[in-house]
Amino acid sequence: MSRSGYTLPVFACAAAVAALHWLHDRKPLTFASVDLIEPTQIAEILIEQVAGLSDNTALAITRSDPGDNLDLTKDTPIWALVEWGGEDEETVIIKGGEGIGKQANADDKPAIYAYAQRLLKENLQRMLAPGEKITVTIILPEGRSLAVRTSNSAFGVVEGLSLLGTTGISQPLSTPDQLAVFRAELQNKASRFESLVFCIGENGLDLARKLGINPEQLVKTANWLGPMLVEADVLGVKEILLFGYHGKLMKLAGGIFHTHHYLADGRREILAAHCAIAGLKSADIQAVFNSATAEAALTYLKSLDAATGSDWVNQVYSAIAETIDIRSQEYIQSHSERGTAVTICGSVMFDRDRKIIVKSKTAGLLMGKLC
Repeated sequence: MSRSGYTLPVFACAAAVAALHWLHDRKPLTFASVDLIEPTQIAEILIEQVAGLSDNTALAITRSDPGDNLDLTKDTPIWALVEWGGEDEETVIIKGGEGIGKQANADDKPAIYAYAQRLLKENLQRMLAPGEKITVTIILPEGRSLAVRTSNSAFGVVEGLSLLGTTGISQPLSTPDQLAVFRAELQNKASRFESLVFCIGENGLDLARKLGINPEQLVKTANWLGPMLVEADVLGVKEILLFGYHGKLMKLAGGIFHTHHYLADGRREILAAHCAIAGLKSADIQAVFNSATAEAALTYLKSLDAATGSDWVNQVYSAIAETIDIRSQEYIQSHSERGTAVTICGSVMFDRDRKIIVKSKTAGLLMGKLC
């Protein structure tokens, strides 16, 4: 049985609780109690260290434990610096320190999102006496170095990690137990609909809803696209729309059907190969191949189109989308006991701004039915 853990906001909150407790009582906590809010339960988080830095300031440290997730933040330290007072009327002011990413598309605000903000404020406000105010600075000492191994920059978060999530529980999305949960949801929806939409993550789910697709037809797959496609075919699903961020979904064009970066990552090879097939110059193919991220490669192709009046983005990504459809059909067929595939696949890729880059021909037809 796989073990769940807690998301980064929970550990940040626990450290802040421990630091505030020191300011009140001048005593260290061994464990800090955190009301997760979502779900409604209390977590007891081990506090690694607490120190008073002055009469007005304390620092506490926890260490991330996401459970049995393939999560690069496992064991990373989380610091919370709590100071009496603040610059405005709020009783709890939250700041991002070293290692907390900045939102490049939102005036460099710290990447401390709604759930983390709510978690910190609700837990800390309960500890404050009337008239007391605090400023909390969250620090991830390893955040900047870890961030270069994530796709954060693709979604506009730079120089560190995000305190992201909508719940305090970190489910092991890459373990067989979690696949069983996804398969159960798929089985339920396949019994009601002949057409379904597979979304790798929350960005796809959110965009699909905004486009007017029935939420009951959306199925989250996480990185388990291969097994989920085969399961859908076994269940008799007629049509699947693959809906994902281009940096993830394009892996299918290379025959990679478990998309977690720990297992395989051929994005730049896939992009460069399709650029070569489309006829780009050698220097441009090399620039795409050497791009730090798939988003950077897309940006380069867009700049090339703008400078030359060409249409490389559409040519390259249309070819990738069609290849995804073909490889998906082949994958299903190779794993089918019948030797033939019932399910038809179409693919839609979007960028970091959640704008659709391209739809395969089949996807265009499916979206006409679904939206």
